[in-house]
Amino acid sequence: MRKFITKHIPASQFISVGKCLILFMIILSFAACTEYTKVLKSRDADYKFEYAKKAYDQKKYQQAITLLGDVIQPLRGSEKGEEALFLLGMSHYENKDYMNSGVYFKTYYTRYPKGKYAELARYYSGYGYYLDSPDPQLDQTSTVKAIEELQGFLDYFPRSDKVTLAQNAIFEMQDKLTLKELQNAQLYYNLGNFLGNNYESAIITSQNALKTYPYSKYREAFELLILKSKFQEAKQSVDEKRAERYQDVIDEYYSFINNYPESKNKKEAENIYNLARRHVKE
Repeated sequence: MRKFITKHIPASQFISVGKCLILFMIILSFAACTEYTKVLKSRDADYKFEYAKKAYDQKKYQQAITLLGDVIQPLRGSEKGEEALFLLGMSHYENKDYMNSGVYFKTYYTRYPKGKYAELARYYSGYGYYLDSPDPQLDQTSTVKAIEELQGFLDYFPRSDKVTLAQNAIFEMQDKLTLKELQNAQLYYNLGNFLGNNYESAIITSQNALKTYPYSKYREAFELLILKSKFQEAKQSVDEKRAERYQDVIDEYYSFINNYPESKNKKEAENIYNLARRHVKE
């Protein structure tokens, strides 16, 4: 049998190789920084633009943002200027700065409504705000802007391959806005008569939400809250209005049960109806 002889490599040699690799990486990094600094100081817009494109491709979005911000005005009106403005929006978008990306995308499609990147600018403008949309209990400015921008995208590009994505995002955000309204209405209901008739506010908020979002998945919850709020109003109203208000509760019950005959809240609605009917008979 042949014997294979393995040569022992000292650990110090591995350490030496490792040091060389680290040193090599440091040199490369320093060279890249030096090159970027050189580009940054340059007054050549074309040179900056080409380097910015390379930085974007390498996912160095902050470098791209800085350089493109310097060249969009000098290159304005040219083909490179159009691309630079779109890439500036995309750099902010990839950097997860969706508010600024939306500003630059809107600037792009306003300035170049039939431009090469108009479809993508409209889409990413809205989708960025969608990604920036917070939880329902927080301010929903981004959600509203997302719906507006994505609806604009659908209006201008109804045959785009991104239509389904845009539509699904709109539906999701409409549900979020509806849930926020439901939370507001529920809060009014929970406050009851504290500092005023909050039951009436719960009813109005719910009714307005149903008009604005008629196909919401929270429709049943709004209608049940209206029924419960009207019952509380009737129960706490003055004598001369009590019978009329209980009759309104009964009418609301029939509307609810007709719309949701198999509702999981059917028993609660029936209890309210039975109580209201007793008062109307009296």
